[in-house]
Amino acid sequence: MAIKCERIYTKPADLTGFRVLVDRLWPRGISKVNAQLDTWEKAIGPSTDLRKWFNHDPEKFAAFQTKYRAELQANPALPDFLKVIATQVAKQDVILLFGAKDETHNQAIVLKDFLKTQLAGKVPAERLQD
Repeated sequence: MAIKCERIYTKPADLTGFRVLVDRLWPRGISKVNAQLDTWEKAIGPSTDLRKWFNHDPEKFAAFQTKYRAELQANPALPDFLKVIATQVAKQDVILLFGAKDETHNQAIVLKDFLKTQLAGKVPAERLQD
C-alpha cells in the first residue's frame, strides 16, 4: 500500500516510509524525537473550528468529510503538499500520522482518500492501491 494511516501513539509499524503528521496540534505526550517524523504538515489538518465542531463524533463523520474536503480544496498549502506527497509516494510509502483515538473516523482517513483522488493520473496507479 502506498498511502497508509497510522496512529502516532502506537508503536510504528513501518519506519521505512515517509512519515507525515497531519494534525494541526502536536499530540500530547509525544516527543519530537520519538515521533520519528519526516515532516509535520499542520496547515493540512482541519481548522480549529471544524476540529472542535466534529469532536470525533462518529455520527458527524459524513458531514465532517464534506467540510474537511472543502477546506482542503481552498487551502493555500495544498499545492505544495500535493507535490511533496506525489514525489514521496513515487519512491516509498507515505504514512499519514494522526493522534485521534478513533482509527476509523479521523482526518487522516479523509485525507488519504482525498490524496488518492488528487494524485490519480499523476502517480502510477499501483502506488495508490490499498
